[in-house]
Amino acid sequence: MKQAEKPGPILRTLTYNVHRWLGTDRKIAPARIVEVIASCEPDIVALQEVRAGKVHKGEIDQAATLAAELGMDLHFQPTIRILGEQYGIAILTRHPSRIVRSERLPSRARGPAFEKRSALWVSIQAGQHQVQVVNAHLSLRSGDRRAQATALMGEEWLGHPDCTDPAILLGDFNAPPYSRSYRLFADRLRDAQLSNPNGEPQPTFHTRAPVLRLDHVFVTKSVEVVAAGPVRNALTRVASDHFPLLAELRVRSRSRKAEGAPTAHITQGEVL
Repeated sequence: MKQAEKPGPILRTLTYNVHRWLGTDRKIAPARIVEVIASCEPDIVALQEVRAGKVHKGEIDQAATLAAELGMDLHFQPTIRILGEQYGIAILTRHPSRIVRSERLPSRARGPAFEKRSALWVSIQAGQHQVQVVNAHLSLRSGDRRAQATALMGEEWLGHPDCTDPAILLGDFNAPPYSRSYRLFADRLRDAQLSNPNGEPQPTFHTRAPVLRLDHVFVTKSVEVVAAGPVRNALTRVASDHFPLLAELRVRSRSRKAEGAPTAHITQGEVL
């Protein structure tokens, strides 16, 4: 039997609800968010509650400016459109990448919803590995949230044949670990904070009094969790109402003998 390949490099992966750039001091300050993200030195960033576009002539597109200042490519999925401005979720990365899917998630609510919850799937080439990354921001309503979690684990997203291991599902799921929505993810994926060898899981919300673990990073079986936890410092306590959640991940290479074997994707009941 031939020896396995050396493990891949660490991918610093961040999920962050930036609260429309609005800090707990009630100031809109995109520059603070740039500073927070830059200090984490991430390779992949999933953002929620992102403001993008221009409302008035002469204004800058704050999302595009943020990506440019960080030196990262931006993929954006709007959930609200008001005049010339958009609001939604985004994935930024330093690696070659492409959007695979960018769509709304289901809702059980009757009538039109002000914010249409969505997910964004981007395929990222990180060295020799093609990593599937899905960012989502789920509803505050439990029924909608369960429907959205079910959809994310279904055949159009994590269960799609193209969403092969290694894959990362992350975002603000508004789902603490005791919730049914959380279990839909945790029963079939690994929670990075639970797999963290360096400490116990820590809450990510609210930055003034953190008591809830609402932001999560889930990974498939070939993704090793080196470290994971919220980034807490004086700046992150004021920049948003959520702490950014940083996970250091390493994709384990398949053995050379296994090369050419069919790639796996999530099927009902399978634990990755």
